[in-house]
This record gives sequence, structure tokens and C-alpha cells, in this order.
Amino acid sequence: MEFNAVVLAGGRATRLGGVPKPTLKYDGGTLLSHALEAARAAAATVVVGPGEHGVHLPGSVLLAREEPAFAGPAAAIAAGLSALDTAGMRSPWTLVLACDMPKASQGIGRLLEVLAGHPGVEGVMAVSGDGRKQPLLGIYSTAALDREVASAVRGSGLTNSSVFKLLARLNLLDVDVPAGSTDDVDTWEDAAVLGIDYELEADVKSQEETLEDWCRILLQAFELEGVEIDIYEVLAVAGVAAHSVVRPAAPLTTFIAGFAAGMARGIGQASDDASMKAALDLARKIAKEYSETGTDAE
Repeated sequence: MEFNAVVLAGGRATRLGGVPKPTLKYDGGTLLSHALEAARAAAATVVVGPGEHGVHLPGSVLLAREEPAFAGPAAAIAAGLSALDTAGMRSPWTLVLACDMPKASQGIGRLLEVLAGHPGVEGVMAVSGDGRKQPLLGIYSTAALDREVASAVRGSGLTNSSVFKLLARLNLLDVDVPAGSTDDVDTWEDAAVLGIDYELEADVKSQEETLEDWCRILLQAFELEGVEIDIYEVLAVAGVAAHSVVRPAAPLTTFIAGFAAGMARGIGQASDDASMKAALDLARKIAKEYSETGTDAE
């Protein structure tokens, strides 16, 4: 059965302190190299993610990026399909695979086996032993994916949209895959369970502790001890501003957003949580609009 592969390798890895998942080492190779090995039977493969991590890609593997960056896995799937089409590499089926499941190869064979025995379906999706569906380990009709991507683009778009939403109208079979096939790496605890080691893990954990301590000191200094700050949401907005505008926009954006949130809270417009969320959401929106238009957003 002929299929292409779209390997997703472009998330923020927020719960890993920003350490790129593709670079994590497992059983003598990077997570990305294991994903590429799992997809070795594909007629063509595209990796969707940033190219600056220094992870070697074989010459036959394409590289793509979702627009805007960090727009989520649904947008990344669309970017991968587009790259394959542009290169003239089209297959009737597409394997969608997240790069952070080092044992995924154990499940791909089972997916292909079931798909071959059910010619009337539009794809197969892996299900873990505890019953959780994993759409980022699945094989789907390329035509059906193209159809749903086009429909989403005509509607609300794919940015920050879920993969389940993208696949909702496909006629799919849920397939039980071997234990461990869908085990992924979202946290350092996940990494430890899988035996993944990273030489900077201690430094990252130290950084997290330092940030939490520094945040606590600042809140005390400004007599804001009761205010809850989502450090990683603030950093995520800073990252959007740095990528969408220029790097110095990151601290400027978070300062203005925090100032606006403080003013809203001060005049009783909203609670601490609501005012901060509203300010960060608006800052994120404006930064993305700036990136798309290159001009001030109204």
C-alpha cells in the first residue's frame, strides 16, 4: 500500500522548558530520527517544523513549516500536504506521525494491516491500551485530508484548530495498537518513563525553578502576592511577538499587556485572571495580525 508521511516536529515544547523534542535522544538516536525510521516505508516524507535545530535530515526528506509558525498540528498537516503536492509527490494515503512517539513503528504495521483489510474507509487512527485515540499516529486518505483542509480554510481556518476537528467528518476505523506505540513526550516525567535522557534537563529544571522564584520575588516586591501568574503563557505570548515582529518586541509586548491588565483590574473591570487572559489574548492576536499584514493591526 503506497503512502506518504507527514512528520510533525514543530511544537513549542512548553512543558519541556522549550527544549526541542526532535533533538531528544532515545535508544541511540534522536526522536526525529526514530520517527523517520518508523516512516521508512513511505514513498515520500516531509518533516513539518523549524529547520534550525541542527537535526540532520536525509536528502530525500522535505522540510516544511506551518503558517503562522506554531499554528498547531492541524495547520502543520496542511503544510505537509502542500509541500508534498508542490514537489509532485502524491500518494493515495498519508501517514500522520508526531515525532515524539519513539515506539510508533510498532503501531504503523498494525494500522497498515487493518487499512488493507477495509478498503471502504477513509483512514485508520491508533488507539492506546487505555482507550485514548491518537490522531497523530494514523493513516488517512490524502484526498479526504485535502477536502477537509480546503473546507477548514474556507471556514474558520486551521490556526490553533484541533486535529480531531479536522478529521471529524472522515470515515475512520479506530485501531488498537501494541502497548507503548502511542507513548509520547510532553513532560520530563514522560521522558524519564521512556528512558529518554537529555544533557540539559537539569539546567532546564533549574531555569524553571529560577523563573518561579523570580516571579514570586517580583510579586512580593510589588505587593501582589495574591496574584496568580501563568509564567509559560506569558512566555508563549512573548515568543509569538518575537517571531511575528522582532525579538525586542517580546519584553515590550509583555510589559504593555501586563500594564493593561493591571489597569483593567485596578478599575474593577475584571478579576486578575480574566484581565490578564484578555490582555495576553489581545497581544497574541495583534502580533499574529502584524505578521500577516506587516502593518499595525486595528
